[in-house]
Amino acid sequence: MSAQFAKESITLITPPSVFLLDERVFMSLGILKVAAMLEKEGYTIEFLDLSGIANYEEVIQIHMQNTKSTTFGITATTPQLPQAVKVAQAIRNANPKAKIILGGPHITLVTAAYKREQKKELQNGRAHKAFQQLQNEFDILVAGDGEFSVFEALKKNAPNLIDADDPKSKMFLTNSDLDEQPFPSRHLVDASSYHYTIDEFPAMSLIAQLGCPFACGFCGGRYSPFLRRTRQRSSESVVSEIHHLYKTYGVRGFMLYDDELNVNPKMVELMNQITELQKKEKTEFRLRGFVKAQLFTEEQAASMVKAGFRWLLCGYESGSPRILRNINKRATQDENTRCVEIAKKYGLKVKALMSLGHPGESEETVQETLQWLVDVKPDDFDMTIITTYPGTPYYDDAILHDEAKNVWAYEFKGDRLYSYEVDYSGTAKYYKGDPNGGYQSFVYTDHLSATDIVKWRDHLEKSVRKQLNIPYPPASKARRYEHSMGQMGGQLPQNILRVVSAPQIRKQNIPL
Repeated sequence: MSAQFAKESITLITPPSVFLLDERVFMSLGILKVAAMLEKEGYTIEFLDLSGIANYEEVIQIHMQNTKSTTFGITATTPQLPQAVKVAQAIRNANPKAKIILGGPHITLVTAAYKREQKKELQNGRAHKAFQQLQNEFDILVAGDGEFSVFEALKKNAPNLIDADDPKSKMFLTNSDLDEQPFPSRHLVDASSYHYTIDEFPAMSLIAQLGCPFACGFCGGRYSPFLRRTRQRSSESVVSEIHHLYKTYGVRGFMLYDDELNVNPKMVELMNQITELQKKEKTEFRLRGFVKAQLFTEEQAASMVKAGFRWLLCGYESGSPRILRNINKRATQDENTRCVEIAKKYGLKVKALMSLGHPGESEETVQETLQWLVDVKPDDFDMTIITTYPGTPYYDDAILHDEAKNVWAYEFKGDRLYSYEVDYSGTAKYYKGDPNGGYQSFVYTDHLSATDIVKWRDHLEKSVRKQLNIPYPPASKARRYEHSMGQMGGQLPQNILRVVSAPQIRKQNIPL
């Protein structure tokens, strides 16, 4: 890495996630991994965590009055993009010469869709428009892994797009890279303001592996190596991070935020090592994570219970065999049922992740989903409406409707899904809302209108919760930062802004 940037101060920003019921649950680890790499190379990091801050644009204005940073890195998922754009605009208003970098899942997904259109020689496709929109708002776009590519983005003559979503690139992380890199810089975030628990054990999240090799039609990144190729840390590396979190933060709960833990052929080995760590420390952990239904086995369940798992999450998506076929789920209704049965046999609670609005969705398929949930009796469930994100087959393989304006059509074996054009930079209303009402649908099928899909989603949610006696999740309102309450010089409080330089890290003995 170039020494010319060694003393540069960089502001990294996690934008709000106003679409969530509670924003202070999980830290955004991707940008904290980038921060760890920058700190390792001697950068001073100013970190703005705007999760759950209602007046975040005002916070940016105050920060710009006090910061020495001229370079700003923002991460964004697709639902976060409207807030990321507003953050960038607030920075630009305060300092027109600021260098603003966008990384994260949204630009990665858009770039993957954009490259597919280029291969098809489509010059005016919607992915092109989405990509151009991002170019207009941000100076540098980083697609794929950010840990190495951020240094390319910091160069004076950096191109507008840094494409790390290419396995041939040196910026594309390997398994050994994942093992060798420092842990995410959680010390830049006010950990005490996050309140996730697993069975009343204070918990934090970590990532053991990247990517999912399956090809579900609704899922983002099916054409992105960054999100499609499975890259795995060693069991020793993951256990070391769990040990670090336990010793540093005192937490004994751990959410393994991987797509599917049991895609890893060494998952049982990992569980056994986590069990041994608890014996060594003479303590007890609680864990939670995602599994792939058709890969779930009794051996996996037994090892997970010993390691401290009490909850599993699984994306069953639908109780309809027709819909499972149409979404290319690679799991049958029987396999999904067997997964729940195995979990219950070993005392594991199950949260079923479900969705409506797939190709061919009808009243019949909704009723099949409702009945399946009532029959298998999950301990909790989540019912969302599908959105055609850039980077999903539903988006990338859709064609413009012949008759309806601004409508795109995706087809799978004769069943179609129609989606309205969405300005992802201006709205996140398509994302999951309050389960007790407040959803919107931007998709429809040959059998159900967008209004029908919302109606049936709400009916299913209400009916299943009533029949299984599952309460609605609590909501938490966003907070306001009140700069009039005794803050010195308009500076931001430590629960929003953290400033740490490499010498400070060494002084605090925080492991890099």
